[in-house]
Amino acid sequence: MKTFYAVFDTNVLVSALMSKRADSPTVLLLDYVLDGRIVLLYNEDIIHEYEEVLHRGKFDFSEDSILNLIELVKSGLYLSPTESDETFPDKDDQVFYEVALSKEDGYVVTGNIKHFPKSPIVVTPAEMMHLIQGTNNN
Repeated sequence: MKTFYAVFDTNVLVSALMSKRADSPTVLLLDYVLDGRIVLLYNEDIIHEYEEVLHRGKFDFSEDSILNLIELVKSGLYLSPTESDETFPDKDDQVFYEVALSKEDGYVVTGNIKHFPKSPIVVTPAEMMHLIQGTNNN
């Protein structure tokens, strides 16, 4: 089984927590983290972003859900960002891309593909599913 390395954009985690479907790509990606097919990449800026967004009142996520998700992320690989010359519509997204650049074969998984540079390392949750399923079915 091949291991994939990925930074999940915050919207992927929000979508997974909000989903009512166990077969949605974002939920399945978290399952892949749990079974070791995906190792999450992170740093302190990413953890801070996750905590800030997941605690927003409009989401009404339980504290246990948030803490469990943060612990799951922290079971991954801590990396310092690799500086990039790319420009981002939202500067807060830059750290996700630069942490992914710090790991050979690292990916950024996002539902907001337009917020990132056009790059083979930036994929949607569905595209990440295809990458994983394609290697595990060979």
